[in-house]
Amino acid sequence: MPGTTAELLIGPLLRRVVGTSATIWVETTGPGTVSVRTPDGAGGSASTFTAFGHHYALVVVEGLAPDTLTPYEVLIDDKRVWPLPDSPYPASVIRTRPADRTGPVRLIFGSCRETTQHSTTRRLPPDALDAYSRRLMAQGPDSPARPDLMVLLGDQVYADNTSPEVRRFLQGHADRPAGAPAGQVVSYDEYTKLYLESWRDPEIRWLLATVPSVMIFDDHEVIDDWNTSASWRADVRREPWWAERISSGLASYWVYQHLGNLEPDEIAADPVYAAVVAADDATGVLREFGGRVDGESDTGRPARSYRWSYRLDVGRTRIVVLDNRCSRVLDRASRAMLPPDEWSWFVDQTHGDYDHLVVGASLPWLLPPGIHHLEAWNERLAGSARPRVAALSEKVRRVFDLEHWAAFRRSFDDLAELFARLGSGRPVGAGDGADDAADDAAGNRVGAGAAYRAPASISVLGGDVHHSYVARAHFAAGVTTPVHQLTCSPIHNQVPAFMRPVMRLGWWRGPAAAVGALARSAGLRRPAVGWRRLAGPYFGNAISTLLHEGRSARVTVEGTRKDGGLRIVAQQPLAD
Repeated sequence: MPGTTAELLIGPLLRRVVGTSATIWVETTGPGTVSVRTPDGAGGSASTFTAFGHHYALVVVEGLAPDTLTPYEVLIDDKRVWPLPDSPYPASVIRTRPADRTGPVRLIFGSCRETTQHSTTRRLPPDALDAYSRRLMAQGPDSPARPDLMVLLGDQVYADNTSPEVRRFLQGHADRPAGAPAGQVVSYDEYTKLYLESWRDPEIRWLLATVPSVMIFDDHEVIDDWNTSASWRADVRREPWWAERISSGLASYWVYQHLGNLEPDEIAADPVYAAVVAADDATGVLREFGGRVDGESDTGRPARSYRWSYRLDVGRTRIVVLDNRCSRVLDRASRAMLPPDEWSWFVDQTHGDYDHLVVGASLPWLLPPGIHHLEAWNERLAGSARPRVAALSEKVRRVFDLEHWAAFRRSFDDLAELFARLGSGRPVGAGDGADDAADDAAGNRVGAGAAYRAPASISVLGGDVHHSYVARAHFAAGVTTPVHQLTCSPIHNQVPAFMRPVMRLGWWRGPAAAVGALARSAGLRRPAVGWRRLAGPYFGNAISTLLHEGRSARVTVEGTRKDGGLRIVAQQPLAD
C-alpha cells in the first residue's frame, strides 16, 4: 500500500564477520531498502527480495575497523527499526578481529533446540542458549569471554514436532496437501512460523544480533531420519505431500540459515542468490531449487549442483562445516556421507596456514564404541546378497536410526585416514578418499614432498544424539596431532529416559567388545582408529565452548540449572 513502511519481523541476525566486513540478515513485513549504519560511518544497504509472500534482505556491512566493537542500527527505508525502542537489552555490536589473525579464538556450539521455553508444553530442562544469552548480557560488551562465533549443528527448528501454537495455525491453514501429517509443517509459509516462533524469543533475538553465527541442518529441519537410506527415500516419495515438504524445507533452509553462511564476497557469486534477487518474485526460483537439489540424490550422480558444506577461518582456526544429510550417496554398494566431488572439496579445505582444524558435522563421527559397531554391522548386513537378510537389516536401520558415520563405513574410514595424514604432517593426497585429479589442483594444497606443519589440534563437533561427551581418537604411531570428538546436544530437548542406559552401556568395554566381535563375524575389519571417552556422557541441556589460544585448545561443556543458569559439567584440555 502506498505510504506504508515495512517493519522488522525477524532479526537482525549477525551472520559472518570477515576482516572489516560483516553480513546482517533480516526478514521484514514488506518490501523496502534495508540499511545498516554504525557511528563511525561503516555500513551497507540492500533491497529486500520476495518469496512465498515473505520479504528478506542480506546486507553486507563494509568499512569496519579491525579489532573493534562497533554498535549498529538497522533501518528500513530510513526508519530505524533496531535497536527496538525502550529495549532493556545491551546494544548489538559487531566485533572485528585483529588484522594479523592473532589472539584467542572462542567458539560456542551445540545442536537440537526445540522451540522456546515459553511455547512448548513439554517439561524440558531450561534452554541452554537462552541461559548463555542472559549471562553474556550481564558480562558486558567488552567481556573477554565474548565468543567469536556460534556454530549451530542442526535441528534449529523441528518441522515434525511443533508447538501448540504452530499446531493451531496448521489446523486453520488452507490448501494443505492430501494426507499431510497432522501437527507437521509442509508448506514454505508453515516453515516460516517455526523460525518466527524460535528466533523472536527476546534473549535469543539479542544473541543472534550480537554473536556471529553459522548453521547446518540435520534431519528435523525436514523430517526425522531424513535420507536414512535409498529405501527410505523410495517410501517417502510415494506420499502425496512429500514433494512440497522437501522443496519447502530446503528452500526455507536456504533463506533462513544457509544464505547467512556465505562470506560477504561469496554472496554475489552464489547462483541461487543471483537468481533470487533478479526475480520480481523468487517463489518459483526457490521451489524449483528445493526440488532439484533433493532429486539429485535419486540419480546416482557423483556430483551435486549445489554445495551446502562451507569453510571459514577465524583467526588461526580453520572451520569446515559438512552437510551430513542432503547430499548423501545412498546406493547400498557405495554409501557415503558426501559425494566424491564434495569429498575432494573437503580435503582441499584442510590445507592451508592455520593452527587448529575444526570439522562441524551434525552427526558425531565417533559414537560410543558399542553403538558404532552395531551400526557398522547393520550396514554390512543391509548390503548382503541374501535378500531376506538385507531387507531385515534395512528395517532395523530405519527403526533404530542407525545412520551415523559408523553406518557409512567408507566415509568413516576416509575421515580417519584424512586425520591421520594431517596429524602426522604427511601431504594429503592419494589414499585419503579424494579423487586423484583433485590432488593436482591448484590452490593452497601441499604438494608431494612439500613441508607441512601438522595442526595443533583437530576437533570434530557433533550433535543429534541428545547427550554430550568428549572422546579422544587414537591412531597408529606417527600421528602427533590430538584428534577429538566434541558432541554437544541438546540445547533445548531431552533424550528419553529409557535410552540413557543404552548410551552409557555403549561406552563400556565389555559390551563394546562383544558387539565389535559381532561386526567382525560379518566380515568387517577393526576400525583403523580407536577412541575412548574423556568426559560425559551428560544428558541435560548444554552449550559448549571451544577455546584456542596459540597452539593450545580446551573445551568446556556447560549444562543448565533448574534456575535457568549455567554450570560447568565438563572441562577438558585438548592440546597443550
